Amino acid sequence: MREIRSRIKSVKSTQQITKAMKMVSVAKLRRVQKGTEGMKLFSGQCREILGYLLSGHTDHPLLTPRQEVKRVVYVLFVGNRGLCGNYNTALVRYMQELLEKTDISASVTVVGRWGRDVLASAGLPIRETFSEPGDLPVMEDAVALAEHLKKLYLDGEADEVYLVYQRYVSALHQEPVSTRLLPAAPPHEIPSGELTYLFEPSKEAVLDSAVQLFVNSEVFSTLQEARAGEQAARMTAMTAATDATEELIGRLDLDLNRARQAAITTEISEIVGGANALKNRDGQSSQ
Repeated sequence: MREIRSRIKSVKSTQQITKAMKMVSVAKLRRVQKGTEGMKLFSGQCREILGYLLSGHTDHPLLTPRQEVKRVVYVLFVGNRGLCGNYNTALVRYMQELLEKTDISASVTVVGRWGRDVLASAGLPIRETFSEPGDLPVMEDAVALAEHLKKLYLDGEADEVYLVYQRYVSALHQEPVSTRLLPAAPPHEIPSGELTYLFEPSKEAVLDSAVQLFVNSEVFSTLQEARAGEQAARMTAMTAATDATEELIGRLDLDLNRARQAAITTEISEIVGGANALKNRDGQSSQ
C-alpha cells in the first residue's frame, strides 16, 4: 500500500505539470493565432498590389527564375522544444523524403531550437541554425532570416529557396508542406475591380519595396503558422497525457483499495485464528 500511495502521489504531480503545460500552450496558441489572422489580411493586400505592379511585366532579381537550378536551400521550421507529439519527428521524416526525391545539391537551414542531436543523427545536410525566434514570433526575427535568404539567392549560393514547415490545419491536425520562397512567385494577374494605384516616386521603386516586403511577410507568416502548429500539437499532447494520468490514477486507486481489503482480510483471519487457538487451549486446560 505504501508503494501504491507513493506512485499515486508521483502521477498526480506529473498531472499538475501536464495541465499547466496545456494551459500555457492554449494561451500561446491564441496569441499566435491572433497575429496570424492579422498577417493574412496584410499578405493579401500585398499580393494584390504586387499583382497590379507585375501586370506591366517589370523584372526584379528576386522574381526572375534561374535558367538552371544547381543548388537548393530548404528552410526547416522545427519547434523550440519537444513534448508536442510527433510534430518535429514527422517534419524531419518529410524533410528526408524531399531530399531523397531530388538529385540537385541541397542544404538545410534549421529554424528552431529543438533536437540538434536528433537532427544531426537524421543525416540532414544542415547548413546553419537560426535559434533566435521564440514561441511568439516577432517581425524582427523574420526580417533577419528573410534578409539572409535573399542574400543567399542574390549571391548565387542558392538557385531556389523552399520553406518546409507544418501547415496549421486545425488544433488537432497539422501537415508538413514545402512552399517556394525564392524566386518569389506572387500573382501576375491584375486585381479585379475599378481600383487603380498611383505610384511615387516610380513604379520600379515601389516594386522593389513591395517585393522585399512580400518576401519578408511570407517568412513571417510561415514562422507564425509553424509556431501555431507547435503550440497546437503540444496542447493536444498534454491533453492526452493528462487524460492518461487520470486513467492511471483511477487504476492505482482500485489497486490500493484491493490491497487495503486484502490487508484487512488478513488481519481478520489472524484475529479469528488467534481466537480459535485460545479457545482450543482453554478447552484443553479445563479438561
